[in-house]
Amino acid sequence: MKIKKLLLLICTLLITNCSTNQAMKPEDFKDQKPRLIIEEYLSGNVKAWGILQNRSGKVTRQFSADLNGNWDGKQLILDEKFNWSDGEVQNRQWQITKIDDHNYEGTAGDVVGTAKGYSYGPTFKFEYVLLVPVKGRELKITFDDWIFMQDERVAINRATMTKFGIKVAELTVMFVKD
Repeated sequence: MKIKKLLLLICTLLITNCSTNQAMKPEDFKDQKPRLIIEEYLSGNVKAWGILQNRSGKVTRQFSADLNGNWDGKQLILDEKFNWSDGEVQNRQWQITKIDDHNYEGTAGDVVGTAKGYSYGPTFKFEYVLLVPVKGRELKITFDDWIFMQDERVAINRATMTKFGIKVAELTVMFVKD
């Protein structure tokens, strides 16, 4: 009986996670304004505030962050400092390279491989695997980040975090450019 329930659960997860025809794509926003040019928006100082929710929606952590970016015409170096409500401080430095008008690649010390970025209209989608410290171990968590520019100063980020294709958490971030 337990095997049947497990198989039913696996089939349900596969069916609900495989409906790619209805998935949102960056190109869906190509004709919308304002245009988010990530290397311009993240150049200079940007403040951020966010919440982390577990898979049931419960807020488990909050943070504020200071971001500082430097664009050299080809690559954005983005320094991030996260101040978590439980006292933890995290630092990350991204190197984000612009491939063409719509495609980017990024690396950081705690990112596995290369992040892929896509920019259309007011959106920037960033896909990557991050090593997340949990109880003394580092777990590989897949991030599906979507940044939506609201105006020249404000952007909102929604990230879905998955492990083995199953949602484990969500992150919501508000950015305000100085």
